[in-house]
Amino acid sequence: MKKYMLLFVVIITAVFMGACGQSKANGSNGDDSKKGKVLIMGTSADFPPFETRDTAGNVVGFDVDLGNYIAKKLGYKLEIKDMKFDGLIGALQSKRVDMVLSGMSATEERKKNVDFSTPYHHSGEMFVTKKGSSINTVDDLKGKTIGVQLGSIQEEGAKNLQKTVKFDTKAMDDSTTLIQELLSSRIQAAYLDKSVAEGYIKNQGLTGFDDPTTSSPGMGIAFPKGSNLVDKVDKILKEMQDNGKMDELKAKWIKK
Repeated sequence: MKKYMLLFVVIITAVFMGACGQSKANGSNGDDSKKGKVLIMGTSADFPPFETRDTAGNVVGFDVDLGNYIAKKLGYKLEIKDMKFDGLIGALQSKRVDMVLSGMSATEERKKNVDFSTPYHHSGEMFVTKKGSSINTVDDLKGKTIGVQLGSIQEEGAKNLQKTVKFDTKAMDDSTTLIQELLSSRIQAAYLDKSVAEGYIKNQGLTGFDDPTTSSPGMGIAFPKGSNLVDKVDKILKEMQDNGKMDELKAKWIKK
C-alpha cells in the first residue's frame, strides 16, 4: 500500500512541476491571461530626458513613462532591459524583448529589420560644443573630431555630412560618454538628438547649433517583424494625442 501511495505522490508532483514550468515559460509574451503578463521593453538608459538612471539607479524618463502607460493599457506589467543602443535591434530580432523604446528614429534602413509604431516625437539634431568654440556652423566642422553614438541616426547623419565637409568622427556607446569627451576636449563637438542636446547644454553650461541638413523621420516604438502589438500600440498613441496625455508627458520630461 505504501508503495502505491509513494508512486501516486511522485506522479502528482511531476504533473505539478510540469505545469509550473509551462506557466513560467509562457509568462512574458505567450500567456494571454491578464494575470502575470509581462511586456519586455528594451532601452539604452543613457539618453536623457528619454531614458536615464536616477540617483537610486532606477531607469526613468519620457520613454519609460510612455512604456508604462502602454503596458497598463494593454493589461501588462512592464519589464525594462537596459542594454547598449547598437544591440537593441538584435534584441528585437532574437525576441529577447517585445518592444524598444529608446529615442529610436524610424529610419527606412531600420524598417528592413523591425516594425515601427507611428512616430511619437520629433526633435531634429544638434551639434553641441563648449562655450567659446569656433564651431558655429556645419562648415566649421572641417578638420575637427565629432563624437557620435554607435548605432544612432546621428552616426549615419555624420557619414552623409562627411561627403561635403571633411571631419573625423569618434563613435561611443552612449551620450554621457560623448559629453565627457567634449568637456575634456578629446572631441570638438557632439552630434545628438536636439531634445537630448538641449538638456546637456542647460545642465553642463555648453552651447550648440541646429543641424540644418537633418531630415530625421521622428522617433517610433520598434517591434519584431510581424508583431501583433503594432496596431494596438498605434491606437494607444492616437488616444494619447487626442486626450492630451502625450502633451502631458512632454511637458514633464522635454519642455521644462
